[in-house]
Amino acid sequence: MSERASQHLEDRYGRPQESRGRYRGAVTVLAVVVVALGIGAALVTYQRLGQPDVEGTLIGYRLIDDQTVEVTMSVRRADPLLPVVCIVRARSGDGSETGRRELLIPPAEQSTVQVTTTVKSSAPPVMGDVYGCGTDVPGYLVAP
Repeated sequence: MSERASQHLEDRYGRPQESRGRYRGAVTVLAVVVVALGIGAALVTYQRLGQPDVEGTLIGYRLIDDQTVEVTMSVRRADPLLPVVCIVRARSGDGSETGRRELLIPPAEQSTVQVTTTVKSSAPPVMGDVYGCGTDVPGYLVAP
């Protein structure tokens, strides 16, 4: 391009600016903010979902008859001196819940205990499982 044509373009459209340098700082700041927000979100998620205070894990089940299933589970808790409640259930062939039982796990010396219980079912059960455990024990499960 000739000097004259270049001058003509500058006169008409203005002098070209270096936009890369102008936005480089903004892009760096934005990247730092995005990374910081991601780390913050990960920490909050870990605190809420990371390690529960109590956890029930199914060890196995045994079908007793057409109305009863025996469920064996392992219960791990952060504070073994606290009572916890676990919900165990019976399930039918289509996966629906056909029986449920709330089970009080009393305080113990060790943080992990193994418990076996039976669950009555309104239809022939095909399996038993642990629905979940928690530290919010209902009053009717605690002896007066």
